[in-house]
Amino acid sequence: MSESRAFCPRCGDAVAEREGLRPGEARSDPNLCDACYFEDFELVSAPDRIEVQVCSQCGAVHRGNRWVDVDARDYTDVAIDEVSEALGVHVDAREVTWQVDPEQVDQNTIRMHCYFTGIVRETPLEEQVVVPVKISRGTCDRCGRIAGDYYASIVQVRAADRDPTAEEVERAEAIAHEVVAEMEETGDRNAFVTEATETDDGLNLKVSTNKIGRKIARRVTAEFGGSFEDHETLVTEDEDGNEVYRVTYAVRLPPFTPGDVIDPEDGDGPVLVRSVQGNLKGRRLASGEAYEASFEDGDAPEARTLGTVDDAAETTLVAVEDEHAVQVLDPETYESKTVARPDYLDPDADAVPVLKSRAGLHVLPADAVPDDE
Repeated sequence: MSESRAFCPRCGDAVAEREGLRPGEARSDPNLCDACYFEDFELVSAPDRIEVQVCSQCGAVHRGNRWVDVDARDYTDVAIDEVSEALGVHVDAREVTWQVDPEQVDQNTIRMHCYFTGIVRETPLEEQVVVPVKISRGTCDRCGRIAGDYYASIVQVRAADRDPTAEEVERAEAIAHEVVAEMEETGDRNAFVTEATETDDGLNLKVSTNKIGRKIARRVTAEFGGSFEDHETLVTEDEDGNEVYRVTYAVRLPPFTPGDVIDPEDGDGPVLVRSVQGNLKGRRLASGEAYEASFEDGDAPEARTLGTVDDAAETTLVAVEDEHAVQVLDPETYESKTVARPDYLDPDADAVPVLKSRAGLHVLPADAVPDDE
């Protein structure tokens, strides 16, 4: 009775059946005997060396034709990642484990000692490869643009009939950096604030894209009220001959801010401004009733400023005359004055905050006056 057997095509020896393909296994040349198979076998394929270009400013790594931000603690982490991508394990190997031991040769060279184990044809194998990693430093496109003061958009923050407050200027700049951070989280490496400059009448922000400029303008006006306009300026043409425009977003904050006391001169007395988002809202100081400007007035009604809650002073509540009037001491002359009694006044209070202006004395809500530090 004849027996059918396989023979190694290289040496002619019979190939034991145990060396055939196992279910689910894929081998590069399953017909070779073990001796011939392992004669030229390499468990790991590795390049002779790896060169990694790193941005000296932000630490981004150049991969392919683009720069990639990496969350690495130092260049050793970068070298480990690059070597991991470059190494290849033979397709026949299973139960593969590996570890790497970096050796810092000098400031720009890291020698990576890589140790592998695996099982091939039921034979345990070990292999060690050494891959030198050369770190070269450069400047990524983003950092190059920042260094060159590149910008595509300007956001000008101004206010109607006044200068923006220090808080508004500080917050507007913070909003710009928040917008950039959000764009960076989405992988946009072209997002940055080139320059933030305080001027005599507000703030100028130079940013990297028109999209970011528009986002900043929208968010500033959403938080502080007001409006913005955009103006395009042709600056150059790109390589394809397309016109490139720089856009200026002119933000105009409302003439009043929360905490201002204004007189709309409509006969119903001064108003404490509570909000300027959309249309101006506040409370009448004479009665305590809610006030809301009509949308036809735009950002705010025609009114004169009498002061702010920061100008308020605490004074003695002398007496409650009736439902509409109380007596308080003038904080400057200490004379007893009769003033309007708003519905927010606590008749049992010993002292109340008042604002003295050219329109007279006005009792303010206690919660509107900042505490003394």
